Amino acid sequence: MKGVQNVIKHLNKQLTLELTSMDQYLAHSKMYEDWGINKLHEKLAHEYEEELEHARRLTQRILFLEGTPDTASRQPINVGDNVKQMLENDLEAERTVAESLRKIIGICEKEQDYISREILEDLLDDTEMDHIYWLEQHLGLIGKMGIQNYVQSQMGSQDG
Repeated sequence: MKGVQNVIKHLNKQLTLELTSMDQYLAHSKMYEDWGINKLHEKLAHEYEEELEHARRLTQRILFLEGTPDTASRQPINVGDNVKQMLENDLEAERTVAESLRKIIGICEKEQDYISREILEDLLDDTEMDHIYWLEQHLGLIGKMGIQNYVQSQMGSQDG
């Protein structure tokens, strides 16, 4: 099905953001693993997988619309030097993703591409209700309990 070029262009921009977030989560996850902060490592490894799924869904839609998915482009990632900065950088990236999703949902509505809009709404829900909410919650915990206590609480395995 031949899609509207404006929608395909913006879906590719969103794909770039999702892949960039994926790369940032991978870097942070591996840093947490290296530092022995196992709960954060496991959580960020999970977020990496979710971003990969978002990218997969966007790629499938672009291909369905007879576009060419741009899986090579990335925005610069912001790797932090410490736990708080890493969480803040991830929150900033997710807010950028959410803002872009809202914009592209409007474009899809205008172009009457309701299936792409529905896919993007699902990604927005996941971004806001899972990723952003979790990051805000954990930054709040740092404010309440202090960074040392927070890091210590994140050192065990998620299973334990």
